Amino acid sequence: MKNIYTPWMLSVTVLILFCLLVAGGMWGCPQYGVYKQRLQGQAILAHAQSSREVAVAEAKAKMESAALLAEAEIARARGVAKANEIIGASLKDNEDYLRYLWIHNLEAAQTMGATIIYVPTEANLPILEASRNKKEKK
Repeated sequence: MKNIYTPWMLSVTVLILFCLLVAGGMWGCPQYGVYKQRLQGQAILAHAQSSREVAVAEAKAKMESAALLAEAEIARARGVAKANEIIGASLKDNEDYLRYLWIHNLEAAQTMGATIIYVPTEANLPILEASRNKKEKK
């Protein structure tokens, strides 16, 4: 008689195990779905935080770059101002050098193919020079 109950007990055991497996699946699948969504949410949050940190780092780099470029521009402007001051001081009361530069620029313009038109005045001086001479005579 032992052999008669063994297949029946085996069938019941298999049926109970199958029912437990189905019940576990019915309970576990939603739990796994929630777990999976939680992990996806954490991954999205980590990605967003990482993107934010990258954006902040890029903004700081641009700000530092702009500040350094501004300092460089200020230093360049100071250099230009100092150079202009030196050139202005050296050109003051130096009519011969200014006339030389004027003639040199006229010659350079002619070599590049420019047409120079000279308008004679009463003292045979360029118009700018004549107006300066009139002021000096007064």
